Amino acid sequence: MPRDARERLALSKGLANLATKKRLRVIGLMSGTSADGIDAAVVDISAARIQPIAFRTFVYRPAVRKEIFQLFRPETCQLDRLCHMNFLLGELFADAVLRLCRHARIDVKSVDLIGSHGQTIYHIPQPRVLGSPKPLRSTLQIGEPSVIAERTGVTTVADFRPRDIAAGGEGAPLVPLTDWMLFRHAGKARALQNIGGIANVTFLPAGGGPQDTLAFDTGPGNMLIDRITWHVTGGAKSFDAGGSLAARGQVDQTLLKELMQHAYFRRKPPKSTGREMFGAQVADELWKAARARRIHKLDLLATATAFTACSIADAYKRFLPALPQETILCGGGARNEHLRRLLAESLAPSRVLVMDELGINADAKEAISFALLAWQSIRGECGNVCSATGASHPAVLGKIVPA
Repeated sequence: MPRDARERLALSKGLANLATKKRLRVIGLMSGTSADGIDAAVVDISAARIQPIAFRTFVYRPAVRKEIFQLFRPETCQLDRLCHMNFLLGELFADAVLRLCRHARIDVKSVDLIGSHGQTIYHIPQPRVLGSPKPLRSTLQIGEPSVIAERTGVTTVADFRPRDIAAGGEGAPLVPLTDWMLFRHAGKARALQNIGGIANVTFLPAGGGPQDTLAFDTGPGNMLIDRITWHVTGGAKSFDAGGSLAARGQVDQTLLKELMQHAYFRRKPPKSTGREMFGAQVADELWKAARARRIHKLDLLATATAFTACSIADAYKRFLPALPQETILCGGGARNEHLRRLLAESLAPSRVLVMDELGINADAKEAISFALLAWQSIRGECGNVCSATGASHPAVLGKIVPA
């Protein structure tokens, strides 16, 4: 048999073995809209059990984070930078895998699969016509998976969002299926509220199946809060730890009412958003406007924090079929004690708790989710929930780069 034929046969057998193996050890990788660093989680997955093994966040060096943020703005995103950063982030994602294995004393050879979300650079959920015969949605995540597979020697699944968009969806949110797998409850309606750079909710009706879930982006999460914190502290702090600064301010009710008039909040699900609507540029404009109106800087931060809480509560009242009995928080915003208090007040009598109380690290959930989506993909099983993304049919997500 010719060598290339033998290699093709070995490749097909390797992927087939992964697809049929009863238990897989998978590493999930995630860099969110806040672009703080790479979340990496090791998960042992079988049909009967999902067992998180280890988790760490690898913070980006300031120079790398600055370069990523240059890509977010059309006026600073240059093609050579975009090309370079795609491969640099691939190297950093691969390094995160190897460092996590060393930290957890896990042999990388025991890892069967990697699921990498990558770093979202731009997300366009509303269809556009730019030289195309019909309106098109689009999204762009970078962090070259070929580099990850090459450096680690592990088959890598990445670029999960485009297939859902090709099937008519918005490419987001993609975590509802994994939320259902991890947190469904026979007797309680639950809301899984992620507060990353953008906030998103998954509603799990009591005893419901995957296609009974409702999920969408509620609106701003930490991005506005983080950027205004940067302004408030003169660049000394990139986030408001525990919400301690916001707690010292007073909410400007007039400004909050104006912010809540944003058209996004009236859009019915399925819907998704990103930094283009609630990111740093918007925060910079808000900072300038607030200074012109002589709003105290701590009052502005308090108002931005209340804006996240109010937009979440408003989304529940507008679009969820009922108030959940439990609201489970994850993402960086779950660590903001002041924001948690505001949510508890706004969502009462729903019990608001942090995911850690259910045995899963609130910071790790997104990385765990992409480990689970990679597991779905390698088995040829669909990973999107059409009621959440608006896709015309379920689809197998991601692109597979063999080891």
